[in-house]
Amino acid sequence: MSNKKDIRLLSLNELLSFCKENKLPTYRAKQIYEWLWKKNVKSFDDMSSISQQTRNMLKDLFWINYIQVYSQHISKDKTIKYGLKLHDKNIVEGVLIPSKKRITACISSQAGCSLSCNFCATGKLTLKRNLTSSEIYDQVFLLNEESKKYFKKPITNIVYMGMGEPLLNYNCLLESIDFITTKKGLNMSPKRITVSTVGIAKLIKKLGDDMVKFNLAISLHSAEDSKRSNLMPINNNINLDQLKEAIEYFYKKTRTRITYEYILLRNINDSINDAKKLLDFIKISPCKINLIEYNTVSDFEFKKSTSKKTDLFINFLEKHNVIVNLRKSKGKDINAACGQLANQNELQ
Repeated sequence: MSNKKDIRLLSLNELLSFCKENKLPTYRAKQIYEWLWKKNVKSFDDMSSISQQTRNMLKDLFWINYIQVYSQHISKDKTIKYGLKLHDKNIVEGVLIPSKKRITACISSQAGCSLSCNFCATGKLTLKRNLTSSEIYDQVFLLNEESKKYFKKPITNIVYMGMGEPLLNYNCLLESIDFITTKKGLNMSPKRITVSTVGIAKLIKKLGDDMVKFNLAISLHSAEDSKRSNLMPINNNINLDQLKEAIEYFYKKTRTRITYEYILLRNINDSINDAKKLLDFIKISPCKINLIEYNTVSDFEFKKSTSKKTDLFINFLEKHNVIVNLRKSKGKDINAACGQLANQNELQ
């Protein structure tokens, strides 16, 4: 395998060039591409519309990099967490989250994470590497098949909210979304895809320049620099003013409404004063706020906000005509909820 190339790193144009160089009809390139992406085959032998001679040539020169289910845990609320093994034995996690109207696939963009957010279990891990676009796509394809198996219908939404920071894997992020949304892949609408970022300002601007069509979510968690820096070390390098400028730029370019994610932590960021600062920050563009209940992580001292404080926080924002959703996390009993993905079961 060391002398072979991962065929899924080739674009359609590169496959066309390969076919021409090897005196194969050009339509073979489209056939191969469809087998790899739309049908997601794991072996060249499965490419039944291609001659055995051509398949043998492909096997001699290339290999197919695909992910495998390593573990599966089903929550009492029917959420399913998967440990997914990559070709180099690294493990990432993906989650299927069912609700009345939708089935959401939460997927990872990196093996591990480098950002060390203090409330997040994934932040305790080191960054092993970025995932390739095909590995990201494979998670979606696999979870879609699992959704049809367990819930009798395909996934309706995708969130890049698993392990890692998607914007730090920028090119593969966009390539994976292209595969997911084109007819050559799963043909899903980009409006059903949300990419979550801690706020890498220059790359948020690049998203605007690239005129992306998917939704953008900002992990904010505090609109006060000192508090946010304590929770998220990235804020020491990219502060709220820089983040605000990037969001304004992104909205000006795309006209896409921003979603802010805000975990309510008891006596840390859940006061009315915190809500006032949040209200002031979000005035920069149309938005909605997803308030998230904190999910317990071992060795962390944080606690979720009280019901009374949560209600006061929500009421304050709603009185100022802010769209607010309180997200009650699913899969907590299997460590599949927001902030809990850390491969506990795989790495013990």
